[in-house]
Amino acid sequence: MTISLIVELALSGLLLATIGYCAVLERRLSALRKGQDGLRETIGDLNSAIVNAGASMRALKAHAADAAEALDDRLGRARGLIDELAMLTSAGERIADRIDRTATTPRAAANGATPAVLASRLNALRPEALRPEALRNVR
Repeated sequence: MTISLIVELALSGLLLATIGYCAVLERRLSALRKGQDGLRETIGDLNSAIVNAGASMRALKAHAADAAEALDDRLGRARGLIDELAMLTSAGERIADRIDRTATTPRAAANGATPAVLASRLNALRPEALRPEALRNVR
């Protein structure tokens, strides 16, 4: 065997080792590309989810603003009604006091109606929500 044959065989062996390493490297690169494609799909799905979440948040914010506006309107009307009911109750109590003071007339006494009886009858005629004790609990 000559030296040139030994060198040629050594170079051939090294060349075969290089080809084998290239094959392994090619398999690894293919796996990396497949993983990259999967990652690309995952990123696309995530981007779609973010866009949908943003649209949902904007819609939720708009609905919350509408609900707050409606609630403010209803609250304003309710406060106005409370004030009106308080005024009516106060006027009714003043009238009841006047009736109570004038109930001692002979006609009322003839009917057996004392001031306490007349006041209790007047209170019984009031709706539950307009009674003084119910209105005190509201405020």
